[in-house]
Amino acid sequence: MGIAENQLLVVLDSSTKEWNVQLPSSKSISNRVLIIKALCSGNFEIMGLSNAHDTQLLCYLLSEDRKIYNAEDAGTTFRFLTSFLALTAEDCTLTGSERMKQRPIAPLVEALNSIGANIEYLEEPFYPPLRIRKSDWNSNHVTISADISSQFITSLLLIIPYLPNGLTIELDGKAVSKPYIDMTLKLMQYFGIEVVQHKKSIEIKPQQYVAKPIEIEGDWSSASYFYGICAMSKDLTIRLTKLNKNSIQGDEIITKIMAKLGVVTDIDHHICRITKKENHILPEIVEWDFSDCPDLVMTVSVTCAGLGVSLLMTGIDSLKIKETDRIQALRNELKKLGIHLIEIPQRFANKSGKKYFLQEGKAKWTSETIIETYNDHRIAMSFAMLGILAPISIENPEVVRKSYPTFWENLPFKS
Repeated sequence: MGIAENQLLVVLDSSTKEWNVQLPSSKSISNRVLIIKALCSGNFEIMGLSNAHDTQLLCYLLSEDRKIYNAEDAGTTFRFLTSFLALTAEDCTLTGSERMKQRPIAPLVEALNSIGANIEYLEEPFYPPLRIRKSDWNSNHVTISADISSQFITSLLLIIPYLPNGLTIELDGKAVSKPYIDMTLKLMQYFGIEVVQHKKSIEIKPQQYVAKPIEIEGDWSSASYFYGICAMSKDLTIRLTKLNKNSIQGDEIITKIMAKLGVVTDIDHHICRITKKENHILPEIVEWDFSDCPDLVMTVSVTCAGLGVSLLMTGIDSLKIKETDRIQALRNELKKLGIHLIEIPQRFANKSGKKYFLQEGKAKWTSETIIETYNDHRIAMSFAMLGILAPISIENPEVVRKSYPTFWENLPFKS
């Protein structure tokens, strides 16, 4: 491991044939449970809360009433607090980083205001920061766009039991990241909430969360980077802790994607053992719709680049409003490795109206190559996987603290 000028030279020890990795707890589950606990009248124990910066920040902001809540660059924290504060606050400001002020919040704010919330935009219309005053809830029905971010829907869902009239949410458009909505509903049901689901709507009556202890399972998004490393290795076995079969996390789908690239998964007693299949013949191209698992795009893209497998992707539109414009960032950094990522013109795509992106080439780089991270944790961790093939430099490696603070410690660096 070498660090210079805020760069980390990643050189992974390919001679170590067995790794044991203590995965962090799920950030997505942790954040939802924190909101539930803040609303629940009874106290309960959360075992294994995520140590991700985003989760710790949300925990801190929920710890006491404030006049100003600063969510920094934590998108989930900002969105979840928007609904929570509309329900609980008298008068406060919710703000964030400069990047946060460029990320859309209007679908959630407009939905909340339409049922009696009192939220205004303090700077640019439709974007943070927000002034949130006491609400006057006056409706039990709302329509919200489902095709931008599942977090808007989750944010609203989590507070519905405490609205005086309950709420029916009509979902407008095809839901992106639907497994994240399903995760929210399953957690709400675990804490005693009755939910009625229809094809395009969700109905929840006024009720209260029931205090119950919960143990947070390991994070499948974080596990994905070790799948990528395993796929690019020759004969590596990695044991990952705290992972559940049939998880409520949608990113468990990484097991099926990486099976195409020769990674075999065996889960027993919450230990996930992954191995590289001997003599696996790689496909020429992998095709995948990432609508339900956008956080896996970077992992799969970089893995395919390392293996020289072409990748045809759709369902990645939401990447433009993440920590950075991930599509452009991915294009920029892949180009440094000799990889081309292009959007296929609509006339050549099918009639579904979906946008398709094609990635081609096999990654090649030199000791001079430096990967820029754009203050985005997933870019850092995804490109770090290439360290199993050859040394690669990652700029601003500390960005991983957002979701996986111990990521670098969990990698066996070559001494």
